[in-house]
Order: sequence, then C-alpha cells, then structure tokens
Amino acid sequence: MARVFGYARVSSREQNLDRQILALKKYVDEQNILTDKSSGKDLDRPAYQALKGALGLREGDTLIITSLDRLSRSKEDIKNELQWFQKKKVRLKILDLPTSLIEVPDGQQWIIDMIQNILIEVLSSIAEQERITIRKRQKEGIEAAKAKGKHLGRPKINQPEEFRQIYEQWKRNEITAVKAMRKMGLSSSTFYRMVRKYESESKGV
Repeated sequence: MARVFGYARVSSREQNLDRQILALKKYVDEQNILTDKSSGKDLDRPAYQALKGALGLREGDTLIITSLDRLSRSKEDIKNELQWFQKKKVRLKILDLPTSLIEVPDGQQWIIDMIQNILIEVLSSIAEQERITIRKRQKEGIEAAKAKGKHLGRPKINQPEEFRQIYEQWKRNEITAVKAMRKMGLSSSTFYRMVRKYESESKGV
C-alpha cells in the first residue's frame, strides 16, 4: 500500500519547524512527518537519509515538502535528488509548486514524469549558469588582483642571504638538516625546495 510522508527542515536548532509542519499536516499524518534541524549545504542529515534508506520511501510512495530548498541549498544536489525520486518511482509533491500537486487519472503517469523532467532540466540549467557565473567572477577577481600587482597563492619566500654558507655546512655534515632549517627559519618543504633549486642552478653554471 502506497504511503505518504512529509519532510521539514530548518538550518539550525534555534529555528522553528512549526510553520512547515502545520502546512504539511494538511496532507500528511503528523506521525509520518520527519524533520531535521541541519544545514542544507549537504544531504547528510539523519531524518532525510532515513527516508532514503531501506526502511524509508519505496516505489509508489509520496514525499511532500513545503519547498525545494528543504531538500538542499544546492541546485545540483536538488537536481540529483529529483532524479533519485524519479528512478525509485517515488512521487514528490512541493507545496509552493502547485503543478507538482496535480492528480492524474490512472494510466497518465507520463504527465507527472513530464513535470518532473521539466523541473530537472530547469534546475540543471540554473546550476550550470551558477557555475559559469562563479568561474567568471573568480577569473575577474584574479585578473583584477594581477592588474594591481598582487601576488596570488602562497607568499613567495626568498632565499636567505646566509643560505649558501649554511647549505655548505650541511653538505659537509657539520650541521643537521633540522639545524640548518632552524638557522634560516625555514620549513622542511621550503628548505628542500630551495636546496633543489640551488643545486639545479649550480649544475647549470
């Protein structure tokens, strides 16, 4: 027998679930409403994962949410979740998207599938546009920083003036590598990177 579940989420324990639960109770028995107080930045939430687990939603069931962002804040994640519901043949109803609530006669499930496919396509386009916009802003930010002469990435560490002298002491086994690093105030990775560069340049002379 097909079952109907509700799912509500707020981002923190300080926020209140009452408004969502009140809206869901018009369509779902309160005992079948699962809730999370957790950020929408990822999908690793106890109640939501329980719904998707072995004892949760199955073919023919319906899940009702108040809005798409209750699933996730990420358009890409929402798209993937919609595809999961479609694959599992679980009906998803979204209260602030009236077209997702329509009931169709037996044999016309294709109408629901069509609505779901349009929603997935729209979300895919939005997610891709967001990625393009982010990449564009990052590129513009890098170009603006370069134009101002800013160095991007890790700050460059110049070779200490005493490097050659301490390097020679180290190579003659007069001091350990650790002592050489300490004398110059260098990390292990920086010290050995400078050694490779120095030795490479020395061979080229």
